[in-house]
Amino acid sequence: MASSPITDFYEGRNVFITGATGFVGVTIVEKLLRDIPKVGTLYLLMRAKKGKNVSERLEELKKNSVFNRFKELKLDDRLAKIVPIEGDVGLENLGLSPKDRQTLIDNVNVVFHSAATLDFFQSLKETTNINLRGTRRVVELCQQIKQLDALVHVSSAYVNAYITEVEEKLYPSPDDPEKIIQLAETLNDDALKELEPKLLKDHPNTYTFTKHLAEHEVANVASRFPCGIVRPSMITAAWKEPIPGWTISKNGPQGFFMGASKGVLRRLPLDPNIIMDYIPIDVVVNGIITTGYYVNALKLKNAGRPAELQIFHLTSSTYKPFRFELMADKINGYLHDYPLNSAVWYPNLRLVKSLTLFRLSAILFHFIPALFLDLITKLAGGRPILLKLHKNVWNSLNTLERFIFTEWHFDSKHLLALAKSLDPVDKKKFVIDIGELTWDEYFGNTILGVREYLSKEPPKTLEKARRKDKILLGLHVALQLLFWYGIFKLIICVSGISSAKAALILPIFYYLFGLI
Repeated sequence: MASSPITDFYEGRNVFITGATGFVGVTIVEKLLRDIPKVGTLYLLMRAKKGKNVSERLEELKKNSVFNRFKELKLDDRLAKIVPIEGDVGLENLGLSPKDRQTLIDNVNVVFHSAATLDFFQSLKETTNINLRGTRRVVELCQQIKQLDALVHVSSAYVNAYITEVEEKLYPSPDDPEKIIQLAETLNDDALKELEPKLLKDHPNTYTFTKHLAEHEVANVASRFPCGIVRPSMITAAWKEPIPGWTISKNGPQGFFMGASKGVLRRLPLDPNIIMDYIPIDVVVNGIITTGYYVNALKLKNAGRPAELQIFHLTSSTYKPFRFELMADKINGYLHDYPLNSAVWYPNLRLVKSLTLFRLSAILFHFIPALFLDLITKLAGGRPILLKLHKNVWNSLNTLERFIFTEWHFDSKHLLALAKSLDPVDKKKFVIDIGELTWDEYFGNTILGVREYLSKEPPKTLEKARRKDKILLGLHVALQLLFWYGIFKLIICVSGISSAKAALILPIFYYLFGLI
């Protein structure tokens, strides 16, 4: 394997990763082990969960689909480099035992902090504890580590969501973190909820607010050791690695492609003319790894003194913008190229530009079918979930409206300059420049990846699923004909007009239904 500055930097260095069981964290682990064979020990912060200790959870982690290609390359022996460390960013001192903490202090060289609560609806008490205080706890550990070469904090492009033109710089803190921590510790959830509008100001939710505050925790120590902040936008399926289309995340487009492919999600509140900022998971991971190398390289150039805090946007809006209008007509084609055996109806996804129209369409195309399908599921002895799912979407619309219908422009000049400065080998091995990404091909792979990794339907079932898709098409057409025949007869019955006149009115109804 060709040597390069980035691989040379990580060789023999031990890495501590928080959030290692999440989408970003587990992909970092796979990339480091696959492409940097001489990387040191990977210490993963994990917590016991559902009666399983961290060793048992590590064995589960090793079965993650992210390692499928890894195992095909017969690299399983490298998994021995992983050491689970029991702890939790939500606990004092990260919940570390004195022995484990000392192990990290004595041995760690690079820290990737990706743990966070991503729930837009979580209370300020919880997000303050995980996102703000959790980052502070990681920073406190970093200050004790004997030979720390880099700290990379995974933030979000949306920490500055109160402005729409965002630069790669640290913006003023939205509030005093000590005050927020004290309020979160002393007030109950109801009292905090009442204060939220005043505290959040222009921030859309507690997530962006506390993640913004967390950036300043990193900035406070940037003069003591090399620090970098990466701000990904909406993280989507893999572009190239480990496998095109791979994902374990149901957030963003992966989630609605999953629902659409089953035929249960038929309308989506999205303006196809607005830029949606998506960034593939492998680009995010490459950006994190590259940042760790880069901030240390700056220190070496600066006579051993840490340079200023480095901030990079891992985004697409100003460099490779994506609008759904580019492929609105192709999405359904992809859904039928890669249909599901588990589909309950013929997939047909449409984008709706306003929440009012979406709510109208949801009643007809989501709630009524959900009632029917849940009833069948219950009679068959299954667990009905569709109605609950659509209710959750309905209840979240007001909170998510700002993210659905706002166009942000995240400047990425700093990141692109970093990409251009890399060694030729690193440019290919740790791709952070998405200039060659083709959105059509990418989303085709994403829908195929959703099929295999989220819906758990392997490629060998594809032909059977395509046969079922044709049957569902026939049923779909038959139901549409029956529906419009019913509307036709209803017009005649209600108005008393002739069939010929009703036939002239029918296209008006068809047009109105087309709006939803």
